[in-house]
Amino acid sequence: MTYDQLWAPWRLSYIVNSKEEGPSGNGCFLCRYRDQPTRDSENYVVLRGTSTFVVLNRFPYNNGHLLVAPLAHKGTLDELDDAELLECQHQLRAMAGVYRRILQPDGFNIGLNLGRSAGAGLPGHLHWHLVPRWSGDTNFMTLLDDVRVISQSLEALYTLLRAELDKEGEKTRVMGF
Repeated sequence: MTYDQLWAPWRLSYIVNSKEEGPSGNGCFLCRYRDQPTRDSENYVVLRGTSTFVVLNRFPYNNGHLLVAPLAHKGTLDELDDAELLECQHQLRAMAGVYRRILQPDGFNIGLNLGRSAGAGLPGHLHWHLVPRWSGDTNFMTLLDDVRVISQSLEALYTLLRAELDKEGEKTRVMGF
């Protein structure tokens, strides 16, 4: 049996940096991003709230895949206080609205993987996935060879999102973000 190779050198940083070390450790990429507000564009952090933030997924399942996470390094729902939980939900709702305007998806997958056995790649820092979906976005590449095609660069999407969020300005602040 022979296999074709798909060259994906950008995945190396995911493999090398995938060990999670806790709130003060360097292994939790969400904690690193949280602590580097001056590097938001480099880290694709699109929005910061009082107790949460939104970041584009560097290894997206589909175009527009983003993560909504509490600022605090907490790994289970019962660790979140009411304000953190509510703000995470508000962020998800707000970002789905932004995506409906700028990307016009046909639907969304919104999910939370609790624990490594449930698929959490970073089980110590809770985060929701928001994945825009379009009818037919599982094209022949996926059907024939288990390959997904992401049609937009993270840089282009980040720029588009920031422009829309900046345009909303006052409305976003009123929502508490």
